[in-house]
Amino acid sequence: MSELLLIAASGLAREVLAMVRSSGPFDIIGILDDDEDKLGRVVDGAHVLGPIRDALKFPHAKLLVCIGSGTGRESVVMRLRALGLSEDRYATAIDTSVHVPEGCKIGHGSIILAHVTMTASVTLGNHVVAMPGVTFTHDDVVGDFATFAAGVSLGGNVRIGRGAYIGMNASVRERRSVGAGATIGMGAAVLSDVPDEETWAGVPARVIRRGNFPALEGIL
Repeated sequence: MSELLLIAASGLAREVLAMVRSSGPFDIIGILDDDEDKLGRVVDGAHVLGPIRDALKFPHAKLLVCIGSGTGRESVVMRLRALGLSEDRYATAIDTSVHVPEGCKIGHGSIILAHVTMTASVTLGNHVVAMPGVTFTHDDVVGDFATFAAGVSLGGNVRIGRGAYIGMNASVRERRSVGAGATIGMGAAVLSDVPDEETWAGVPARVIRRGNFPALEGIL
């Protein structure tokens, strides 16, 4: 059984703890977090051992970055890369309720929680998080650090960009794309391609924010 360290004492970490303890092939040795107030605390039975840089003190342990934000996960991975940690140091955690068909791929550092569905030729990048009940259908391709809240559904041949966030119970029509860094609101129905860094919401979904600037009045 492999040793596992979780990065960030977060709600996602608690969900991973529950998943791994019930079914995972890992021995969780603790959590690392840069918040000094959390040092020494116990989170659902796992001790907060020290700051994130202390991953270097556990050379044989696998890592999982349990930060809900894709940009937050990427920031931590980049920091650890600068300290010499390679991509193969990261575990991939998949709930036992999830069937991964032949031809589907899941990258390093990804977290796939209960009852996620993958049909055929689905490709998930590194450090992807899929909350319970997400559906990926044929030929979907998901970039690194993307995040899917519970109940998201993707049609076939959907492309999701690096670091995109898809809100709870949102859906994306087949053959559509969601750009890098884009955000899709809860319950949205995406029928058109979403450019990079834009925020879309509604049924049908439409742009409500472009980058750091709100969209034109009347679209809101």
